[in-house]
Amino acid sequence: MTSTSAHATQTVRLCHLYPSLMNIYADRGNISVIARRLQWRGFGLAIDEVGLGDDLAPDAHDLYYLGGGQDRDQNLVAADLITKASVLRGAADNGAAQLYVCGGIQLAGHGYETVDGQYLEGTGVLDLDTVAGDTRLTGDLVIRADLDGDDVTIVGYENHAGRTYLGTAVDPLGRVVSGHGNNGTDRLEGARRDHVIGTYLHGPLLPRNPVVADLLLTWALEHRYGSTELRPLDDTLELSAHAVAIERAGQAR
Repeated sequence: MTSTSAHATQTVRLCHLYPSLMNIYADRGNISVIARRLQWRGFGLAIDEVGLGDDLAPDAHDLYYLGGGQDRDQNLVAADLITKASVLRGAADNGAAQLYVCGGIQLAGHGYETVDGQYLEGTGVLDLDTVAGDTRLTGDLVIRADLDGDDVTIVGYENHAGRTYLGTAVDPLGRVVSGHGNNGTDRLEGARRDHVIGTYLHGPLLPRNPVVADLLLTWALEHRYGSTELRPLDDTLELSAHAVAIERAGQAR
């Protein structure tokens, strides 16, 4: 386990799960966005990189992140993640923020059945199940989402063989405007419960969707310090990238 920290009056404690194994499609960029958006507002960030065999202490973090990985790496992670499942479920119940991307959302559910019939048990943080399809769902993805009362557009890129189906204890993150989403049929994308978000949107997700980044940061700060209001930032560059992604997907702004 490795740790870095910044000096500030208030510091978010981030748990980055399996960064060396679950980090495809430039998703480490999500961590950079979290760090910068906190720094620009005068907050600190302490990062614990938690890998295979590392202990995960209860209530030690305000924000948890798990990205996607290759099949072999995901298989390795799945077996280890089970040992951390009760801590992650407890953290979700206690209001900590959690973000699961691509392979992350699959392992945050009840389980994932691979194309060869192997069943990878998940953490059960999210009420969903995933089974591998015989084709990949790829391309630009645009969804509409209700984020704590705000109707927003979220953009990204998807590339997954998994078909994810939601249970009754979660809501979709959003509804597909362009792309495939969770399974290519029900037009739903991602999953949401409390302060937990799971999604197939990567590329990475947060640089082009500052509203999602700030929602996660608000949840994380509130978990540690109570009610928090973030100072607005100049997101001209981020929103420009957001608009380009929408246009590339063939959608009007």
